[in-house]
Amino acid sequence: MADTTGDGTTGGSSGTGASTTTQSQASTTSAPATAPQTQQEVDRIVLNYLNQKGYKQAEYVLKREANLVTMEELEASFPLEQGSGYMMPFDKAEMANPDAYDIAYSSLRRWVENSLDLYKPELMAVLFPLFIHSYLNLVNRGLKDQAKKFMGSYRSDHLEMHSSDIARLATITDPQHVKENELAQVYKTNKYHLRMAPVSYELLISFLQDNKFMILLRIVNQHVTIQVGARDADDFIGIAGHGTHQLSSFNQQPVTLSQMPTDAGLREQVEQTLKEEESQTPNTENVVNGDTPMLGTLLEEYKKVKTEAGTDAPLRDDIPLPPFKGSDIQAEIEALRESRKRVALGPSSLPSICAYTFHNTHDNINCVTVSEDATLMAAGFSESYVRLWSLKGTKLRGFNSTFKPATIHDSDDLDRIREEHGTDSRKLIGHSGAVFGASFSPDNKYLISCSEDKTARLWSTDTLTNLVAYKGHNYPVWDVDFGPQGFYFATASHDRTARLWSCDHIYPLRIFAGHLSDVDVVKFHPNSKYIVTGSSDKSARLWDVQRGTCVRVFTGHVGAIQALAVSPDGRMMASAGEDRSIQLWDLGSGKRMKKMTGHQGVIYSLDFSQDGTVLVSGSADCTVRAWDVKKEAIAGQPSHRILQDHNGSVGSPTTPATTHQQAVERLTKKQAVQGAHFESEDHLAAFPTKRTPIYKVQFTKRNLCLAIGAFSG
Repeated sequence: MADTTGDGTTGGSSGTGASTTTQSQASTTSAPATAPQTQQEVDRIVLNYLNQKGYKQAEYVLKREANLVTMEELEASFPLEQGSGYMMPFDKAEMANPDAYDIAYSSLRRWVENSLDLYKPELMAVLFPLFIHSYLNLVNRGLKDQAKKFMGSYRSDHLEMHSSDIARLATITDPQHVKENELAQVYKTNKYHLRMAPVSYELLISFLQDNKFMILLRIVNQHVTIQVGARDADDFIGIAGHGTHQLSSFNQQPVTLSQMPTDAGLREQVEQTLKEEESQTPNTENVVNGDTPMLGTLLEEYKKVKTEAGTDAPLRDDIPLPPFKGSDIQAEIEALRESRKRVALGPSSLPSICAYTFHNTHDNINCVTVSEDATLMAAGFSESYVRLWSLKGTKLRGFNSTFKPATIHDSDDLDRIREEHGTDSRKLIGHSGAVFGASFSPDNKYLISCSEDKTARLWSTDTLTNLVAYKGHNYPVWDVDFGPQGFYFATASHDRTARLWSCDHIYPLRIFAGHLSDVDVVKFHPNSKYIVTGSSDKSARLWDVQRGTCVRVFTGHVGAIQALAVSPDGRMMASAGEDRSIQLWDLGSGKRMKKMTGHQGVIYSLDFSQDGTVLVSGSADCTVRAWDVKKEAIAGQPSHRILQDHNGSVGSPTTPATTHQQAVERLTKKQAVQGAHFESEDHLAAFPTKRTPIYKVQFTKRNLCLAIGAFSG
């Protein structure tokens, strides 16, 4: 890198010049002088006095301020720490340059930021110990101004993970403080543990050596232990016995996770409508399918549901929304009716699954979505179009190409200009690149899609035409999600950002930046105040829509996150992806509740049941799996069971210890050949297909599970 080499050369020449000046001054010291003529002679007289009296510390401070420190004294002030193993060579000119740490660290930081996304998370991890020890070394050298500047320039990079330690270490401004501060001594006397893939490790060491950043290599040698090998989710990172990663403190920011209260006017209109319906047909609303009576009335149930608001619910003013319409009243009533017909799910009552299979599209289809009422389905294709299907048997009818908008005055006019004969599906053309994501609005009137062409497009499911193209991202857009209220939507992109949009603005309202790599998936929180993003940097984040800031960071995956789901009550979040595991998180505390394993392929989709008790997942291993959300891991008991032994039979959790141990040994030997794996105890059931990877799973309002995939035979 041209800029890095230039910095190193400048630092070297600066140090050489300082050394030459010092020798010249030292030679003149031996010459006798009867009366001081310059400030330098006065300084030398004072230094001789301090030396005779034994004031070593005061003598060194004065020498440094008067630029009279020799290279030998400077080298002696940096003794090699015990237990370093071997001493790394270093450039004296580099050590003499007070800006050497800033130059080396900023160059490394810039190189890491521009590295490939595959290696970036591991390379980013080494920046923190280098940052801490560079700062402490600057303080030890008495370079207060440089230390203060260094801390101020780079501390923001590490606040999410290490806010507590940085706050305490930033108060250290004197070499004596380093010796007395307990936390500083923890870092100085203990090794910081990291794990890197072999390629990441070789890239790091090669960069430091090629650019001759020996001061950083000395820190790595003395204070960092890097274990080279494949990383596991449970690998320890940091200093043993010290909570180095302090995400818990960052994740303590207050959040409001309960449902947003219903608009007072809408609630009043719904209650009035229910009263009128019950007065006209007092007995029919309490009967399901004509023969199953239900307790209570719709009005009583609606009042009960709407009064069960949480204590931490957001205010309606937090998320500006347009005034409600007449269709919103009917939607509320219909949702209430659907909830009464909902099937209760659990370990003893598994969900029914309705599967849709696409044929001749395996290498062409990129995404699938279904409307909330399961009447419409849309899929995005690599050939730059979206195809829309009707699932309720009615035909999709667009408009005749010859109609004149000026002649349309009411709904009857619209019906007259529609096509006479509709079709079961309709192709929506407008994108100029592959379509990677799609989402229906809650009222089914609109469909939003995103594409490789860097845009999101809004389509009308009534007119079957494109209404708006939203431009703002700099790279392909991977995912899009409509908000629960239907007015806002969010996008996720290759430019490492997620963005918030409203349907009536063509520019983004918020830009959520913080991920280190592609943002692959985005989901709205049920109360519309937050969005959740999953990234190729193996982390997920919770963002405040109003403030545009990150309030939770979830780390633990060892692969890119491809799927997210938030429970209907807004308290839990599930994430999954390339590492074939599902992580369940508590959004309130930001802590992982449990890890669920069993899939043998990449997990593409997740969804919670309407009551939040069951989670379903769809995967590239051609299965749909159901998981018990409420089951907690019991301490002292194994958290997984063997799926199959060498004969292919399913293992039992009650197998005797000796038999279980033998099975583990057999599976370990045959794992590479047979792809054996473990299944966590909260796994309820697996529903296999023949050769159909499952791209989308989704629960309807009645807890029927829809599964969609493309046949790969």
